[in-house]
Amino acid sequence: MTYLKHGMLALAFVLAALLPLHHAQAEQCEKVTFDEAQYVVCSLEVRKVDLRLFWKGADGEPYRAFSSLAEAVRAEGRKLTFAVNAGMYRADFSPMGLYVENGRELKPANMAAAQSAAGQVPNFYKKPNGVFFLGEAGAGILPTDVFLKLAPKARFATQSGPMLVIANRLNPLFIIGSTDRTRRSGVGVCENGIVRFAISEDGVNFHDFARLFRDRLQCPDALFLDGGRGVGLYNPEMGRNDWSWHGGYGPLFGLVE
Repeated sequence: MTYLKHGMLALAFVLAALLPLHHAQAEQCEKVTFDEAQYVVCSLEVRKVDLRLFWKGADGEPYRAFSSLAEAVRAEGRKLTFAVNAGMYRADFSPMGLYVENGRELKPANMAAAQSAAGQVPNFYKKPNGVFFLGEAGAGILPTDVFLKLAPKARFATQSGPMLVIANRLNPLFIIGSTDRTRRSGVGVCENGIVRFAISEDGVNFHDFARLFRDRLQCPDALFLDGGRGVGLYNPEMGRNDWSWHGGYGPLFGLVE
């Protein structure tokens, strides 16, 4: 019986080792309180999971809703376990800037300056904006001009802005105590290459949101994704299937199992 027991244990360890790593822990989403504001933070080991960037379905139309994306993934015999908005978009739900999906550039980088009055620059055009990308060496966030200069090979990339944290420093544009408070979403590349998505459940200003990434989540680089009604989360385990009151979302990050 002793040999049989040990043999069964050994077999169990072998079978466990053969299981895909992302089944062990696809993502860990938790509620976080920081400076009295409430957030949902989801952490992913991108080397062990299938994180993708989505925009249009097989019919050539933007998904717009998390439920539409989940249905398309399900039709492939897979499961969508987590999704979040992936940057700012235009009225037709197309990306505002650079968009790379499955190694193909579908939208070029947007290097234009904002045509607006001083003090009213749209968030995407606040400097520097940046690119979140996933390549052969893992995930990264770079200011857009640096990304274009280095031209790393990327499986996916999305441009948004402004940068929240740059090489462990807060974006100097941000004002302590600013009254510009709204719900916000962002992404950070953190210690050991862990990627963390954060969504505020309360209204927060840019300075406080950036501090969440640097001081609480330990992310030396972080990028703002969107704010207000453009913020959304899909996580069935948390009972979340948010909807954008802009009529839907543009690009979406999705975790596929």
